[in-house]
Amino acid sequence: MTTDPFAAIADPNRRHLLEELRRAPRTVNELAEGLPISRPAVSQHLKALLDCNLVTVTSEGTRRIYCVNVKGFQKLNLWLDQFWA
Repeated sequence: MTTDPFAAIADPNRRHLLEELRRAPRTVNELAEGLPISRPAVSQHLKALLDCNLVTVTSEGTRRIYCVNVKGFQKLNLWLDQFWA
């Protein structure tokens, strides 16, 4: 397990998940529809994104809704911004 956001976004499936979540919050089932990987694999990718604070999850009944965590991206932005300052 890594909590390094750069390592987490190195995976193309995770980048795809983030792009989908940027458009709207989604469930694992909704996210899995657009990928050629299993629902359990999507869940593992989401856990990696959760561990490095790039996504958050809320529960609505039995559904778990994932969305982009803007605060998690602030660290990435700060690091990248130093190259343009």
